[in-house]
Amino acid sequence: MTYFEFLGEHGPTLLMGATTTVKVLVCSTILYVIISMIFGLMRISKNPIIQGIATVYIEIFRGTSLLVQLFWFYYVLPFFGISLEAFVAGVLSLGMNFGAYGAEIVRGGILAVPKGQWEAAHALNFSPVKRIKRIIIPQIFPIVLPPAANLTVETLSPCPPAPSRAPPKRRRGVHRRAKRRRRRLRGLPVPITTL
Repeated sequence: MTYFEFLGEHGPTLLMGATTTVKVLVCSTILYVIISMIFGLMRISKNPIIQGIATVYIEIFRGTSLLVQLFWFYYVLPFFGISLEAFVAGVLSLGMNFGAYGAEIVRGGILAVPKGQWEAAHALNFSPVKRIKRIIIPQIFPIVLPPAANLTVETLSPCPPAPSRAPPKRRRGVHRRAKRRRRRLRGLPVPITTL
């Protein structure tokens, strides 16, 4: 099979997979940015209940594997009456997992703003919300941009398997094709078949 024959046969499938990957990436990135800002701000709160909620969320989602979270969202939530499509489960698990990491980036960015800026905002008699919104948040962008960009690139790597947690009925065709392909590759050396 030549390269062009392969593209002619599998091109639409590859294009559909690339499109799905981009959709998952964009949706999960938007979700993780929102979650990062909310939980990053909650993490620096002086209220112990708000700070505790943020800490529990961050520790749970940073402390468990993304694949485990993906299976929980897709296979375990239906036992509690919440049934999600594969795409939604993938976006939620990616967004919430990377949102926990992003919350720590936001928290670190806020704490990296010089103390004089906080004191100046306090001296101008800004309310705490206005202080954060007008003085602190605009200054954290140059601080958090490099790690946030890195986190967005990291979000791309688990995107392809995320929506593939489809029901077994849809996966049967994939298993049949994989079995046929394994039969064709049986005579090849081991290193070539693992690539």
